[in-house]
Amino acid sequence: MGGTIYHAYVRSFRDSDGDGYGDLGGLIERFDHLVDLGVTALWLSPITRSPDHDWGYDVSDYLDVHPELGTLDDVDRLVDVAARQGVRVVLDLIPNHTSARHPWFVEASSSRSSPKRDYYVWADAQRDGSSPNNWVDDTGQSAWTWDATTSQYYMHNFLDLQPDLNWWNPRVHDEFDRIIDFWLDRGVAGFRIDVANGLYHDRALRDNPRNPRAVIWDTEVQGRYGIEHVHNFNQPEVHDVYRRWRARAEARCTPALLMGETWVARVDELAAYYGDDDELQLALNFPFLFAPFEPPALARIVADSVSAFPAGACMVWAGSNHDLPRAASRWANGDHRRIRLIQTLLATLPGTYVLYYGDELGMTDSDIPDHLHRDPLTAGRLNGQWPRDNARAPMRWDASPTGGFTTGHPWLPVHPVVEHNVADQTVDPNSTLALVRSLISLRRQHLSDPASSYREVHVDAHRWVFDSGPLRVSANFSDDDVPFDAGGDPLLSSLGPTPGASGSLRAWEAVVSRRRGDEG
Repeated sequence: MGGTIYHAYVRSFRDSDGDGYGDLGGLIERFDHLVDLGVTALWLSPITRSPDHDWGYDVSDYLDVHPELGTLDDVDRLVDVAARQGVRVVLDLIPNHTSARHPWFVEASSSRSSPKRDYYVWADAQRDGSSPNNWVDDTGQSAWTWDATTSQYYMHNFLDLQPDLNWWNPRVHDEFDRIIDFWLDRGVAGFRIDVANGLYHDRALRDNPRNPRAVIWDTEVQGRYGIEHVHNFNQPEVHDVYRRWRARAEARCTPALLMGETWVARVDELAAYYGDDDELQLALNFPFLFAPFEPPALARIVADSVSAFPAGACMVWAGSNHDLPRAASRWANGDHRRIRLIQTLLATLPGTYVLYYGDELGMTDSDIPDHLHRDPLTAGRLNGQWPRDNARAPMRWDASPTGGFTTGHPWLPVHPVVEHNVADQTVDPNSTLALVRSLISLRRQHLSDPASSYREVHVDAHRWVFDSGPLRVSANFSDDDVPFDAGGDPLLSSLGPTPGASGSLRAWEAVVSRRRGDEG
């Protein structure tokens, strides 16, 4: 698809019942906001039952809705409301791991002879009693936890309460076929697949290579805490899963969407998840998201993606998500000019544009006090992790003390910047919201083809000029005005009134033009 996907972190979008948690009813009540934006799909953070050790990413029941978020009837209502407005609903699917409270794991951990024992990854201790290998989880601790009941270790790439599923077991494949069919039969349009580069592990459980540079994710090293994730992520067998799912998706009257959280370090690794147009239709571009906000770095990743991806593949461009600092803070440091420049670039690259809730308002990260953090993975800044709750603050719908988010006590403090609210920005023609609405309208008119062409025109330390379909995009990444030629008829400026066909780009401005020769 070449449209616009809105990523709603459900607990923080809108609370309809006053319990302080956003819910499906709140999404339905405020669906007009998404319609006014012009989005083509709504991606929901996990809504299935969970003990919330990782706020829904630790699933205890794949076939029911978390009571704080609503009911299956609410899902049906949301799907119906969305369909009547031409919007598709996409669910988060978590196939890499479950909650330790999932009935599968409860059964699996009851005995070594349990019929579900091989649903998960178990291994004996080494002779000295230590864990089976040197793999580490997302907290920097061992990826193995001892189970005293059965005297074996189980594997987890994330929290110890999120045991990894064993995809070497064909019965796990069958279980997820049923889960996928359950939701598609309810009218859901597809799935964003969590940890899409995970699922399989090295069957021999070999140690991962050590690398002192593997401190953060970057364009060269994939790993953290001095360990590269060679044997517990990105195994080749994962592609068989997506070929199987794609075939099932295409067999539907309306083909289902498969979008992967493909958290890989290099573009060539990312391209592999498209297969020969028989795996994922969309793969989130993390090399782009982790790049510095500089023309040479961003342009290189876009060019590499265009070159590496199979013909006709649809690229995906996002600046923010629920796991990372928001683009408005990470790339723009709160500067409104840069915030507007970011959204203009993301919206005009060919492919699919992803908005994280509040991006359309210019939302920055909150600075939530430590004692109010709710995320177990980053509470107390475990191993120096950035607190993810700062990118999950409840959205402001108005300038009231609770932002129109809830009539009760919000689960996290409402976003502190009062100006970042829907009511005020809706009536301001110069607001970030107005800009994003214009950008999405422009996309619908000129970039509806998901495989629209991309051509790099000029890149230097401060400027990035490219052609995207029939559009010319000229961007200035500096504090000074720079001369430019619009290359056609200007349609939109990130900063407001559009300049003439020739002139200067203002500091941190992007201008979008219809290229000469593409006026028809």
